Amino acid sequence: MNGIPVLHAEGDCVSRAWENALIELHAHGCRIKTEYDKPDYPPSIDATMMITIHDPLKEPMIHKDFPGGPEDLQEYTMEVCEGIKDHLVRRADDPEDTRWEYTYHQRLFGYNGPEAGSTDQIEIIARKLAATPYTRRAQAITWKVWEDNDCYDPPCLQSIWCRITEVESVPVLSMNVRFRSNDAYKAAFMNIFALVQLQQQIAERVSAETGKPVKVGRYCHLADSFHIYGSYFREFEGRFLGALNKRTFEQRTMRFADLQDIMEAARPGILEKAKAMTR
Repeated sequence: MNGIPVLHAEGDCVSRAWENALIELHAHGCRIKTEYDKPDYPPSIDATMMITIHDPLKEPMIHKDFPGGPEDLQEYTMEVCEGIKDHLVRRADDPEDTRWEYTYHQRLFGYNGPEAGSTDQIEIIARKLAATPYTRRAQAITWKVWEDNDCYDPPCLQSIWCRITEVESVPVLSMNVRFRSNDAYKAAFMNIFALVQLQQQIAERVSAETGKPVKVGRYCHLADSFHIYGSYFREFEGRFLGALNKRTFEQRTMRFADLQDIMEAARPGILEKAKAMTR
């Protein structure tokens, strides 16, 4: 490859596709430094990665080896889809404000431009698709060129694009997601899981607008830089790669349906925790 490798992975469900992407990255990614390395860290493994998930809601959805647990996954999904931490976003016009630069929910559901005010891009996507299912203009972006080129922590998620086709006369919503930078091991699973929930939310919103059922179709995840940091190679190789030969795929994964009650029961505590966060 003349430059950064371009890799592809796919799977019938979220957990299998994420696992296959990590295996492909570890085997064929290139070595490259990052802006976060300490002098003794080895270079990261990196590649441009396209992940296709054929049936995003198929079980088993959850991989046991993502770094976190059911409550962490529920909290992150609520952060992306419900905006439980939008109050932590700093005021751009206040240099003394040291809160977060953004949340994905705030950029997607309340994108603020210099003159346009707050724009709910997800609502616009749903309305565009309801009016013209085959439109190529149903997208949402996060990047603010007037802010993000100079801020300390710009958003990794860049855009979401949706389109509806018909499969056996049933509308099916496909979604493409692009990240400029994606931590393959520590973040990508939760990113994908939460964004699949958002895909389902958009499908339901279009269905409510049209009065017709809309199915969740394939999900495509493109990361310009899909990477494993050198600082945690040992953890990744021991925990993730080590499990591949010791357990079957069924033993490495869990059904979301079996965890859903536990995750829902965690909602009140998560909301209180988020409400108490101030910085």
